[in-house]
Amino acid sequence: METSPNFGFAWRGTPWKRARTGVSLHSHTSHSKETLDFIPRFAAHVPVVRDLVRAQEDKYRSLYGRDLNYFNAWWTPPLGPRESLAVERGQIEGLGLRALVSISDHDNIEAPLLLRVLSEGRSTPVSVEWTVPYRGVFFHLGVHNLPPRRATQCMAAMRAFTADPKESEIEGMLSWLSEEPDTLVVFNHPHWDEKGVGQALHDSLAMEFQLRYSPFLHALELNGLRPWRENLRVTEWAKSVEKPAVSGGDRHCCEPNAILNLTNSDTFSEFVEELRDYSRSNILVMPQYREPIVSRVLKMISDVMRDNRAHTHGWVRWTDRVFFRDHDTGQVDAFSSIWAERRLPLVVQAFAGGCRMLDNRGLHAAIRQIFSATQELA
Repeated sequence: METSPNFGFAWRGTPWKRARTGVSLHSHTSHSKETLDFIPRFAAHVPVVRDLVRAQEDKYRSLYGRDLNYFNAWWTPPLGPRESLAVERGQIEGLGLRALVSISDHDNIEAPLLLRVLSEGRSTPVSVEWTVPYRGVFFHLGVHNLPPRRATQCMAAMRAFTADPKESEIEGMLSWLSEEPDTLVVFNHPHWDEKGVGQALHDSLAMEFQLRYSPFLHALELNGLRPWRENLRVTEWAKSVEKPAVSGGDRHCCEPNAILNLTNSDTFSEFVEELRDYSRSNILVMPQYREPIVSRVLKMISDVMRDNRAHTHGWVRWTDRVFFRDHDTGQVDAFSSIWAERRLPLVVQAFAGGCRMLDNRGLHAAIRQIFSATQELA
């Protein structure tokens, strides 16, 4: 059984001409919640913003006697379900291929359920990116193509586990989720130390998790927002555990997924069969993956901070799409309902001001030039 993926690169000819269908896995809509913990991580690389952020963190600590908790606030991606589907389909159909798109928001299946009532989205699989706490870290599993008749029940069980995890229940949960032959469970970005515990510890726990629950984890993800060197490590790991490596774009904003799968399958269920039963995976790396990841992330942040007058939920300003849970009352409000933009806390104003500069084309060109020498994918 062949587990090594066949790679095609869109800038080297037209490898997709040998396929009928392009598959987009792992993308997010306005129904995902993304915590603001990326602010200190991003600010650490921008000296002026870093100093402002640290000063405001110190001020908050002196006023309230506790650290500023970035996990009490979150942003939502700027595209709704319909727009997200159109972005992914548009890229694939532009190659002359039939499009299969699996949207997987964080711990939420509302987007695919909404799409399935629309004429253009009736074949959308019900999928989710499930957060699985495990021994002090957490892993993300892409659970694709849940049976519609019990998708809501499955999501409720997954959400309950995430809120109150018990390690003894993981095997039963995974067995239950994967018992349907049409469902695909993918270990998303398995080498990403998202919790920040240290790469060696993360990798040790991830490998332990993969080996322990191997019968129920059908593939490992090559992630469109992770470095090429990391994705090559995933490829080698997948080969060593005899699992296929599969694409996962991880799109959060307006850029379509940078890594796709190619197949001759006509339905998502047939594609799942290819992976689960035959371990066949044909990967297509799109041109945007050649851009320096720093540049792509900055572009993504600028998408988040930009006004969107056509937003699905009417959240025009970026402050309409960022939410905050009060530490004492637990009440959730949008930034726009708490502060007018000019009265935003200085730490947020400093970050927002820096992000608005990212719309400058000259700045993007400079960043591309600076980081192109270190780009891993030549």
